[in-house]
Amino acid sequence: THDGMGPHSFDCAAIEFPTSGVADFREPCMQLMDKYGMSACECYFDSYAIFRGKKKLEGLPATYANTDDEVTSLEVYCKDPHNGLEITLQYSVFEKLDVITRSVKVKNGGADPIELRRLLSACVELDSKDYDMITLYGTWARERHVQRNPLHFGKQLVDSCRGSTSHAHNNFIAIVDHKATEDYGDCYGFALCYSGSFVAGCEVNQYEKTRVFSGINPYDFSWHLDLGEEFQAPEVIMVFSANGIGNMSRTFHDVMRNNLTRGKWKDIRRPILINNWEATYFNFDTDKLLDIARESAKAGIEMLVMDDGWFGHRNDDKSSLGDWFVNENKIKGGLKYLVDEVNKLGLKFGIWFEPEMISPDSELYKAHPDWCIHIPGRPRTTCRSQLVIDFSRKDVRDYIYDQMYKILSSANIEYVKWDMNRQLCEVGNEVLPPERQREIWHRYVLGVYEIQERLLTDFPDLLLENCAGGGSRFDAGMLYYSPQIWCSDDTDAIERLKIQYGTSLCYPCSCFGAHVSDSPNHCVGRITPFETRGRVAMVGTFGYELDITKISDDDKWNIRKQIEEFNKYNPLVRTGDQYRIGNPFEMLDDSAQAVAMGDYQQAVLIHQCGKDDAFPVRHDTPNSIFQGFRTGKFPIWHTGIADIHARITGIIFAYRSGSHVIASSPDVYLFFTILDRRLTLIQSLKHAVMLLVQPPGLFNRNPVFIQPVQDTVQRFYGTFQVRSVSCLKRKSGLP
Repeated sequence: THDGMGPHSFDCAAIEFPTSGVADFREPCMQLMDKYGMSACECYFDSYAIFRGKKKLEGLPATYANTDDEVTSLEVYCKDPHNGLEITLQYSVFEKLDVITRSVKVKNGGADPIELRRLLSACVELDSKDYDMITLYGTWARERHVQRNPLHFGKQLVDSCRGSTSHAHNNFIAIVDHKATEDYGDCYGFALCYSGSFVAGCEVNQYEKTRVFSGINPYDFSWHLDLGEEFQAPEVIMVFSANGIGNMSRTFHDVMRNNLTRGKWKDIRRPILINNWEATYFNFDTDKLLDIARESAKAGIEMLVMDDGWFGHRNDDKSSLGDWFVNENKIKGGLKYLVDEVNKLGLKFGIWFEPEMISPDSELYKAHPDWCIHIPGRPRTTCRSQLVIDFSRKDVRDYIYDQMYKILSSANIEYVKWDMNRQLCEVGNEVLPPERQREIWHRYVLGVYEIQERLLTDFPDLLLENCAGGGSRFDAGMLYYSPQIWCSDDTDAIERLKIQYGTSLCYPCSCFGAHVSDSPNHCVGRITPFETRGRVAMVGTFGYELDITKISDDDKWNIRKQIEEFNKYNPLVRTGDQYRIGNPFEMLDDSAQAVAMGDYQQAVLIHQCGKDDAFPVRHDTPNSIFQGFRTGKFPIWHTGIADIHARITGIIFAYRSGSHVIASSPDVYLFFTILDRRLTLIQSLKHAVMLLVQPPGLFNRNPVFIQPVQDTVQRFYGTFQVRSVSCLKRKSGLP
C-alpha cells in the first residue's frame, strides 16, 4: 500500500521518473491508457547495467561517443508489475564535460495492448524554488530572444504543438540562481534533441520544491503499443555549471560541436556562399545566375546557391512544391549545364529544396491529393499557399526522396538548403487505423530524420543546411544531420545581434547560418554599414545574400576584405570558447563577444557599438570609429574586430580595436577612444573595476593598468594616466 499523505508521500518526494495516477500530483513523465480505460502506472526498479560508450537511439538524433572511454552509460531497468510494462531509463555521462544525457524506452511486455498518452524524456528534482527560468521566445524574423523570470508556485513552461520546434519557443531552457551572471552562479541547462512538438518547463509545489521536465509534447499525442512493441523517447542534453551562464553555454557548445554534429563538415571551414534569394527572389534564369557567379568569383566567394523558384512552373510562392523537376524555361540548357558553368568559374554549386511541402497547384497534388496531412472531410488549411506532405507514410517519403536523389545525382551539387515554411494542422491521414492517428505527429518527425539520414548516407560529401521559415526549427535534433542551421530570415545586422546572442545561450556559433545582405535591409529597412553586416555574419557560417552585380565597387572591394578577415578569424570563431561580453537586450543594443582557444593563447574580439546618439561622443576625436552621423532615417552602427592580446579571466575582459578600446566585466561596460598615450572615457554604464587594455604602441608588448574609477560614472569625460605591468599570456596567475 502507498501512504499518500505526510512528509514521505509521493507528492513531496524526489522521484527519478514520476508516473501518473499514484498520489504524485505534479507533472508526470509517463501516462498511459490500458484496455480497461485505466491510466495509473508505476515504475519499480528491477536491475541496472553500466558500460563504456553510448548506444544509438533508433531512428532519432542523439549525442555520441567518439571513443568508448569518453562516455560512461547507465541503463536502469524498471517494471510496472500490474500491466507488464518494461521501462528503461537511459543515462550517459560525458566525463570531461559537465554533461549528462537522459532518455527513456518503454516496451509492452504485458498481455494486452497499451496506449502511451505521455512519455517525457527527463525529470530533475531541485530542492528549492529560488531560481530563475531562462527561455528563448520569438516569432518569424525575431527568433530566440531571451526571457528570464523568477520561478513561482505552480507551473511555468514553454512548448510547441505545431509539429516543429517553432519560432515562438525554443526547446532549450535553463534554471539558474537568481543572481547568476555570465560568470557566477549555479546553472542547469536542458536541450531536447528533437525537432517536433515539445514541452519543457518546471513546477514548484507547495513544499517549495522544483521539478524540471522536458520531452515530447503530450498535446494530441498517443502511441499504440501492441505486445512486444517499443517506443523510444528523444534525448535531453543536460548541462550543469557552477560558474555562470557563460560556462553553461560553452559546455553546450563543446558537446554539440564534438559529440552531436557529424560528417565531413563537422570540424572544417564551410564554403563562403552567395545565395540568390534576396538578389532575385523568383525572377531569375541561367543568365542571371551566371552573372552573379562571375562577379562572385572575382570577389573570392566560393559557392553559388540557387534558391526557391527553379522547379515545376514556380514563379511565385503559390505553386509547384512537390514537382521536383527542373523548369528549363528558366534554367536554359538544364541544371547540369548551369552547374558545369558555375564550376568552370571556380565556384561550388548548391540548391534549395522544400521536401516537406506540397502545393495544391502542382502535378503531384493533382495525382495524389491524399498525400498531404489532412483530416478526411474537413477543409484543408493552406499557409503560404502550401500544405504539408505526409512524411509519416513510407510510400510518400520514398517518392520524394527519389525525386531529390535524381536532382542531386544529375550534376555536381555540393550543398542543399532544406527549408520548411509552415507548421502542421488538421493532423490525420487515410492510411493509419484510428488508434494510431495521433502517432502522425511523431511519425512525421521520424520521417524527416529518415530522409535526411538517407541523403547523408548516399551523398556523404554533401553540406546540408536546415532552415524552417528562418529559425523555426533551430534545435539539437537538426544539428545531428546538418552542421549549420539558418538562424533567421531577418538578415538585418542589428536585429541579428539579439537573435544570435539568444541562440548562443545553447548553440555554438559554428552552426549559425548568417549572411551579409543588402542595405536598406529587405526585412526591416534599416541602413547599416557594409562592415557592420560583415562582422555580424562572421559570428556564424558567413556568406552573402544580395545582388553582387548591382552593388558598388567599394562594396565589392569590401567583400574581398571581409573574406580575408573571415579566413583569418574563422578557425578561432568556429572552434573556440565563446565569451559574451555585451548584452544587446540590456545595453542600449550593444553587443560584444570574445572567442578564445582552449589554451587562451589566441583570442579574437567582435563587437558592435550602439547608436551614434546613445553616447556623448566627441565628434572631433581623431581616428574615432564613432562618426556621429546619420544616413536617411536610421542611425549608423559601428563594429570592430581585433585580436586580443590581454588576458581573458572570465571576470575581466579587455581588448583593442584600432584606436578604439572596449573593456567589460560583469559590472562595467566602458567605451574608450585612444588619444596618443591617454584614454578618454566616453561613457560608463555602471561603476568601473580594474581593467586590462592594450594602448597603441604596446600592441604586442605590455598591457596597461587603469586605476579604478570611483563609484558610478555617467556621461563623464576624463583622462587617465596609465602605467605598464607585466604581460599576461597564460591562463593562471596575475602578476
